[in-house]
Amino acid sequence: MSKLRYIIYFEFRGADFFGSQKQPDKRTVQGEIEKALNVLCRTLIKDKVNIFLSGRTDAKVSSKYQVAHFDLDKKIQNLDNFLYKLNCILPDDVKVFEIVETKNAFHAQKDAKYKHYRYSIQNDHVASVFLKDCLFYPYCRLNIERLNESLSYLVGHHDFSSFKSKSDNPYNDCIVYYAKAIERIEKFERKTQRFIFIDIIGNRFLYNMVRTIVGQLLLIERNDLNPKVMYEILNLKDRTKAANTAPAEALCLEYVGYDNVDDYIQKINS
Repeated sequence: MSKLRYIIYFEFRGADFFGSQKQPDKRTVQGEIEKALNVLCRTLIKDKVNIFLSGRTDAKVSSKYQVAHFDLDKKIQNLDNFLYKLNCILPDDVKVFEIVETKNAFHAQKDAKYKHYRYSIQNDHVASVFLKDCLFYPYCRLNIERLNESLSYLVGHHDFSSFKSKSDNPYNDCIVYYAKAIERIEKFERKTQRFIFIDIIGNRFLYNMVRTIVGQLLLIERNDLNPKVMYEILNLKDRTKAANTAPAEALCLEYVGYDNVDDYIQKINS
């Protein structure tokens, strides 16, 4: 009898994790979910439960929408009850918000078509005590038009070696479908908070790629460089020529898509 495959959709706050992928003697998202599943599934499987993530995230990076799959020998009779019990076991910084049975052919990583990352910046003169997951950037007022001009050079199929830290991943090329900075200003009676969100959607991302792109954006702005510097750095294909990576805490995986990327982009822009 073939095993039954399930998809879980979950979120986590990355501050206290050494990344999403399981590592020996490290607290990881995968490790916490597998530990909880194995407690809950003792009577449903013969072997240990192993989950397969849609992809890895670095230490301290968060996610609002991550996807994984796992297999069981027996059918889960009440998914709502299973979900409730699973979240009772899981720690406070990782929660599963949906679980569904799927076809055995589905694979969380291989079937993923795109991912959406967002980098959040508070661009003010005073840091808010409530915004731990934003980069506080008081050094200069970021110009949204210049940011978007810099980002425009990244859209398309490119070799992103300049923005890739060393890793065992043999790939250097990615397709960036969308790269845009948006500004949000929140006004209160005696204070105004200004936020910049850097949204990048691609078919895949290299190690530290988004954080290095943000670091380069900030370097261009801080030194009042021509936005075309981003294009020049991209084409050098040399990591030593790009800026330092921006801090991980402000990066979040917003979505993993298995459908048409153009439809998703239209949805987030509507």
